Amino acid sequence: MKRFSLLTISLIFLLTSNIKAQTRQDSLAIKQAALDYIEAQHNVRPDQFERSAHPRMVKRTFWKDKETNKEYLRETFTDAMVLLSETYNENGDGFPQNPKKEVVILDVFDKTASVKLIADEWIDYMHIVKLNGKWQIVNVLWQFNDSAQH
Repeated sequence: MKRFSLLTISLIFLLTSNIKAQTRQDSLAIKQAALDYIEAQHNVRPDQFERSAHPRMVKRTFWKDKETNKEYLRETFTDAMVLLSETYNENGDGFPQNPKKEVVILDVFDKTASVKLIADEWIDYMHIVKLNGKWQIVNVLWQFNDSAQH
């Protein structure tokens, strides 16, 4: 009877455990997508940004209208971010000399991941998806550390 109980418990554990675990390679690729996203702006490398972001990526934040003082949702898309990475730091004054870029993988399940990127003046929460074997950013929600800057 003990043997049957142990076998049953083992079988239940195997059937209910998460079979969709991330691999070390997936973790590295997810982290690299987040780093490419920020380093493309540091290094003025639009090709690096394009590598990290899906063509239909949407980046959002809250913003405040200066005239009405009302907050609204502001959106940016991949094409605008590629342009930004071409010009934002071209004089080398857009970031500190040693910019902060801490990537925290919050969760991974099969082909989706949630990531937090901690930069110098802001944070980005990202959703990253694995399509055709490649991890790419599809959603970004960000804010300045000081929300009054919005």
